[in-house]
Formats: sequence, C-alpha cells, structure tokens
Amino acid sequence: MAKASWNEVVIAESDVYEKVEGNIYFPSDSINKEYFKESDTHSTCFWKGKASYYDVEVNGETNKDAAWYYPDPKSKAENIKDHVAFWKGVDVTE
Repeated sequence: MAKASWNEVVIAESDVYEKVEGNIYFPSDSINKEYFKESDTHSTCFWKGKASYYDVEVNGETNKDAAWYYPDPKSKAENIKDHVAFWKGVDVTE
C-alpha cells in the first residue's frame, strides 16, 4: 500500500502503483481530487515527455506544483500514463 499525505491529510492511496526514478506514481483514480487544482506549470523530461502539474490544497493551504503527471508520455514511460507523483514536502510511503 502506497500513501501520500500533506498537512496531515491523505491525498492519495493505492495498492497498485508504479515506481520510476525513486518516485511513486499513483493511479489517477486513487487521488482525492478535492485536494487538487490544475496548475499552468509544465516541464519536460527527455525520456518521459511533457509533465503537467497540480497545486495541492489542504486545510486552506496551497502547496504549489506539488504533484505532477504525464498526460501523453513517450513510449518508454507508458506505464505512468494516468498516474500522479508528488514532491515539495508531500509525505509518500509504501
């Protein structure tokens, strides 16, 4: 079981996930969508493709760009399509 929490609230939890470069990618249907807001931020990974970000909002606080995902990953990263990963102080355990 993998779990992601921030501000003492569980924001994602799943028995099924992908691990890439030390990051746990949660299936998008395992995140608690009420805590996620689309961000305008994007970045590019040479082998995974273009990443999009979410701000995580919990208990009136915002963690800007704390979650990312690849909406259309390159072929070598197809296993993380429709998955979300975290950083910026989000506690992720497995």
